[in-house]
Amino acid sequence: MTVDGQEFRLANRDVLYAGRGGREIALASDDPKIPARFYMNSVPAGADIPHRLVTKTEAKPLELGEERRANKRTLRMYIHPQVAPSCLLLMGITDLAPGSIWNTMPPHLHERRMEAYLYFDLAAEDRVVHLMGRPGQTRHLMVANGDAVLLPAWSIHMGAGTGPYAFVWGMTGENQAYGDVDPVSVASLR
Repeated sequence: MTVDGQEFRLANRDVLYAGRGGREIALASDDPKIPARFYMNSVPAGADIPHRLVTKTEAKPLELGEERRANKRTLRMYIHPQVAPSCLLLMGITDLAPGSIWNTMPPHLHERRMEAYLYFDLAAEDRVVHLMGRPGQTRHLMVANGDAVLLPAWSIHMGAGTGPYAFVWGMTGENQAYGDVDPVSVASLR
């Protein structure tokens, strides 16, 4: 990726934060026969923060879930005040452990932030059943590789896959407090 003439070489699962004021962004692949895939989140910024490449090894990992509940996963924070600060954006990647299917457990609400998921690394025949909506009136989406889901602040979010997968998550809103969530019990979902 090149931002205003400054080149950044990204490996798989690296993240580039392009700060406010970037005018020209160019994307390219090392091998055009095997094109790279890029995913972008964009939110308004009220502060000038320099462009920054955050590698997978620099991301802050959190080990979450339990094998016995099929929700063991590693969440990596890339754009986060403890790793690479931004004005309003939080962003990371979650990888499920082998044999786990649930991505966000317990489901929760972010009353002061919205969130977006981009699912990837799914086989062509696999899907994620993504649940969203108000806790008392949930709906499901059948999500394939490369599909994105926008989650309003009033919506729960959780998903279960028919095979291995990962997802990029991005949040924006009133604050950057990752733990500012309202858990919702699974038993209360309808």
